[in-house]
Amino acid sequence: MIYVTTATVAASLNDPLWAGSGDADRAVKMANAWLSSKRLPTYSDDVPQPILDAGAEVAREAAAGLLYKGRAEGLVTSKEASAQSGTHVKKTYADGSESITAGEQLALALIDPYITKGFAINALLSRV
Repeated sequence: MIYVTTATVAASLNDPLWAGSGDADRAVKMANAWLSSKRLPTYSDDVPQPILDAGAEVAREAAAGLLYKGRAEGLVTSKEASAQSGTHVKKTYADGSESITAGEQLALALIDPYITKGFAINALLSRV
């Protein structure tokens, strides 16, 4: 689904040069991928302004090279092995936490009301 375009990003940010020296088309593609991964509804015509604004924030982060940065698995900090009858192996990993940019945090807050939270069934039970 295409939520944002270079034109809607420029309008949302009120800045026609929002991408700076970054690749605007690639940044918009990344922003649309990011939005699509958030379980948002599909819109045939009018995408709500908060979603456009969220996409613009994410596109700006992408143009600056701050979105989808390379990610490394946690490094193994210790290993343990035993060759006896109760063989046991143990590995300990370093924390592999990721930081989230301010633009991503703002975007998540903007789209929160639109995210599909899952399914729930409400049933009214009555006695007969």
